[in-house]
Amino acid sequence: MKSAVYFADLRTKPGENLVDKVKRLLERVDLAARIEERALVAVKLHFGEAGNTAYIRPVFIRKIVDVLKEVGGRPFLTDANTLYVGSRSDSVAHLTTAIRNGFTYAVVDAPLIIADGLRGGNETAITVNLKRFKRVYIGAEIVRADAIVSVAHFKGHELSGFGGAIKNLGMGCASRKGKLAQHSTVSPKVRRKKCEGCGECVTYCAQDAIALIDEKANIDSKKCVGCGECIIICPNQAIQIQWDQAIPVFLENMVEYTAGVLKGKRDSAIFLNFITQVSPACDCYANNDAPIVPDIGILSSTDPVAIDQASADLVNNAEGLKHSCLTRNFKPGEDKFRAIYPNVDWEIQLKYAEEIGLGSRTYELVRI
Repeated sequence: MKSAVYFADLRTKPGENLVDKVKRLLERVDLAARIEERALVAVKLHFGEAGNTAYIRPVFIRKIVDVLKEVGGRPFLTDANTLYVGSRSDSVAHLTTAIRNGFTYAVVDAPLIIADGLRGGNETAITVNLKRFKRVYIGAEIVRADAIVSVAHFKGHELSGFGGAIKNLGMGCASRKGKLAQHSTVSPKVRRKKCEGCGECVTYCAQDAIALIDEKANIDSKKCVGCGECIIICPNQAIQIQWDQAIPVFLENMVEYTAGVLKGKRDSAIFLNFITQVSPACDCYANNDAPIVPDIGILSSTDPVAIDQASADLVNNAEGLKHSCLTRNFKPGEDKFRAIYPNVDWEIQLKYAEEIGLGSRTYELVRI
């Protein structure tokens, strides 16, 4: 059975601007039937790394907040802290970055709540019993919310090929422990040349998995639970992720985490993808390269698989931009994501998501 994906292009006219179109996209997915009166609604988005300018503009988020309030919802904007060291690796820095990027209360009319707490450890274990994971670890405030609205900037990604609704939820809602479990099969590693033996990681490790040996930090992999807090604590960036996960496994890991996020929320979840400023890499970078295709439009759906499939098809059916990082696959119908990341089979995430019942790759694109 085909899933409906609603599409608004970027054309406007007097009397209806692009922000108004966002409201119509939400109305088409029967928002009022999916958001109960007084429901706490997690609006999951990416606030953008400091220095990145490709993230979704706050003015669009304000319209989403307004519409959610009109149907009786109580929305809050949220994301989870990053695994890597950056401008969003703890809640203080994360909120500061969000505000500097324009997500102030005066603009968005909703509070900002970081889903996994001060340092990424506020999590809830969700039982999924799937191929890769029995349990997944999701930011607690997202789990506690009554409903979720995924608002994703659709773009390229070096590990998943592209980032859309599935990545926004599966990776974006995971706690630090959950992110590490998706990316790596082992504990973080210590770069001994950078370690100064200050002992801060030893003090903060709740599992007593770190000790100083010969004045250098040493991680006991048998005790380590993979929370990743030591990565953030280290003042010298001497503790790092081991990016050792095979791409197909990583993609299935991410999909299973998406299943965990949506558990109990399938009837109260809505997805929007903004196919604008389609940068070749994630908004997690402190910069964004030129778009690989022209701006295309905005999509809404109640099916995360269908909306990502439709988004990928729309990008690949567009003409590639010559001034971008693309060196091939410029023609409509050619795979733009494989042109950038030839070793990433991005379809794996959609195939597996369909296999475990998250949605359908078969869709009907309904233009509004």
